[in-house]
Amino acid sequence: MTDTKPTAFADAAELAERRRANGTPVRPAAGDVELIGRPTPRRAEVLQALAESEEFVSAQLLYARLVQAGSRVGLSTVYRTLTALAKVGRADVVRDANGERLFRYRPGPDHRHCLICRECGLSLPVDSIAVEAWAEHIAEISGFGEVHHTVELAGICPNCRTAG
Repeated sequence: MTDTKPTAFADAAELAERRRANGTPVRPAAGDVELIGRPTPRRAEVLQALAESEEFVSAQLLYARLVQAGSRVGLSTVYRTLTALAKVGRADVVRDANGERLFRYRPGPDHRHCLICRECGLSLPVDSIAVEAWAEHIAEISGFGEVHHTVELAGICPNCRTAG
């Protein structure tokens, strides 16, 4: 079934979480931009900005941050790059309450599940061994291959509950 031993991805994800927690910039893995086609300076900018984001972020917000920082990247390039990163497994995607896609850099090829606050956007990674085992089991008994799944957990964090 599911191997519960630590993996290189788990180590990379934990390192990214620790870096985000203490304000150290998260660096994308070498070669990530090549995964989505011809490496360009604009794609690299989008990838770096996404990796440095502490939370899930919309394409529009990431674009605004890039422009504010002096980038000349286009909004369509941001959308295309984020979509391509998600397709190759280097960005996790969730939807907010309005259905807008939000992205977060994924430091390894395996995805993680997060519990996301519907009010402030805070995201916390959650143990998802049971979900992964269930998905593998369904694939096995159905005969399907290359099974992908989406699980979104959303609620209101303690800070927002207290403030509200």
